[in-house]
Amino acid sequence: MTVVPKKLIRSVLPLVCIALLGIARGGRAPAQQKTPARNAAQQPQVTFNRDIAPIFYRACVSCHRPGEAGPFPLLTYADAKSHARQIAAVAKSRFMPPWLPEEGALKFADELRLSEDEIVRIQAWVEQGAAEGISAGLPPMPKFVEGWQLGKPDVIVKATKPYALPASGSDNYWNFVFRTPVDRTRWLKAMEIRPGDKRLVHHANVLVDRQQNGRRMESEPGAGFAGMELTIESEAFDPDSHFLFWKPGSIPYIEPDGMALRLDKDTDLILNTHLQTSGKPETIQPTLGLYFTDKPATKHPILLQLENDRLLDIPAGEKHFVVTDDFTLPVDVDLLAIYPHAHYLGKDLQAIAKFPDGRSETLIHIPDWNLNWQAVYRYAQPVKLPKGTAISMKFVYDNSDGNVRNPNDPPQRVVAGNRAVDEMAHLWVQVLPEDPAQAKRDPRAEILEAMARHNLQKNPEDFEAHYNLAALLMGAGESAEAIAHFAAANRIRPNEPTVNNAFGAALLAAGRTEESISQRARFIGRFPWSPCAISGRGPHQSRRRQRGSQPGQRLRRNRRHQASAAALPARPAAQSQPRISQGKPAAA
Repeated sequence: MTVVPKKLIRSVLPLVCIALLGIARGGRAPAQQKTPARNAAQQPQVTFNRDIAPIFYRACVSCHRPGEAGPFPLLTYADAKSHARQIAAVAKSRFMPPWLPEEGALKFADELRLSEDEIVRIQAWVEQGAAEGISAGLPPMPKFVEGWQLGKPDVIVKATKPYALPASGSDNYWNFVFRTPVDRTRWLKAMEIRPGDKRLVHHANVLVDRQQNGRRMESEPGAGFAGMELTIESEAFDPDSHFLFWKPGSIPYIEPDGMALRLDKDTDLILNTHLQTSGKPETIQPTLGLYFTDKPATKHPILLQLENDRLLDIPAGEKHFVVTDDFTLPVDVDLLAIYPHAHYLGKDLQAIAKFPDGRSETLIHIPDWNLNWQAVYRYAQPVKLPKGTAISMKFVYDNSDGNVRNPNDPPQRVVAGNRAVDEMAHLWVQVLPEDPAQAKRDPRAEILEAMARHNLQKNPEDFEAHYNLAALLMGAGESAEAIAHFAAANRIRPNEPTVNNAFGAALLAAGRTEESISQRARFIGRFPWSPCAISGRGPHQSRRRQRGSQPGQRLRRNRRHQASAAALPARPAAQSQPRISQGKPAAA
């Protein structure tokens, strides 16, 4: 659940919704968004119908209407007048509407930022007595689709069994497995996530599970399973590609032509939910609405994660703790979307592009981070990032008593972890690599290889980086270096069945038969229950027969409670490298 800092609770009336907690103490405005200088009293007569309703209809009522996450509606004059001073306070502090990035040269789609003139009008309306105005001045009320926001979905899937949410507790994460929602290959252009009672769901993400990994984690079919950190494996080159993310107020995103997501028969969807208790037992039974197109994918984006959680060891009282990471792009890309993530000590989150010619450009800057309003931000126009551009993240954390969101009172040492009272330093970006027909190698594979090498520079004992790099190198025909990284992964996790089997298969593919036999004997001795040990076949033979390509390895990465990543297929065989598999990257 969402952890509400103790200091805030003491200073807020019990009936005030969490969405308004920021005005209780501190609730400061982001530094870049200055409070309007004009005196509201100098404004001409301001009325709800003519001046205020258009603002609310644009920026507020997607959440503040019946059935949505807002604590009260703002559709009518009566609704607004009863909360007028409260609205003026949160608008002046820019706590509402919840739009975190500061205004910059790069624009995001669907920005909810209020202009200075709009804030002045709201203040003037309240100070002048909150007049209604003549009915002729009221614009038409927005038309909302009852039920599904994009109309009736092509396919509707409901969780097999509901989850019983306890009355109390913290950090409640539950995964719902939606079994094979299609009977043939379909191209998904949009998905609407209906997580259940929106009061109880902090955020949710969908994971594409092509190997039905989630089923093996359920106690019985359809029961779901607990946990924030998942391991998803795939036997095809299958890089994470799309954000499938829900939070209160989210509007389903329709992918542009050529960027649909492929769903195959026998592919499951996993809904990873972060739940918050209400004080009484509740039940959650989510539903997904799937919208398809007949236009297959011709563009294949990829999700990349910058992170440096190993550096997160924040002393109690530290007001300015900095964590950075930098990744240099090995190919030209278009930046499509960005998703920064930290927990309650996060204060100032920034990402910058450093171009090969020495120029720099801010990709996103959030000077007053608030975990409760995290989001995926899509750029209004793609941002060109040429080969050699470094994407740089700089996150500042405040573990002092002055941080009103600090969950510890008094402050305590905080390290990296999955609990809300721990911390994270993650920056996800969605990029679309240029894909020239003459390329000898899929540019996504080049990016993933560069990222694996980058992660090993930060941490030479990174198991996932060794394993993924080995798989990519095998796909590129670099067996000698691949074997060295398989050996490192096997040393770090000697009891991991997948790496044991892949290590032996790589030795065999390189003609090192005796070493392969010895490795396989150790594998069978350790894991006699493994399907590969029972069948006597390694993954190379079975996959080669299925795809007619040279041996590849199964890539795997842990996935946490991410703004969800989904996968797209590799490029057509004429342009692609042999199809190795891609798992799911760790998320924030």
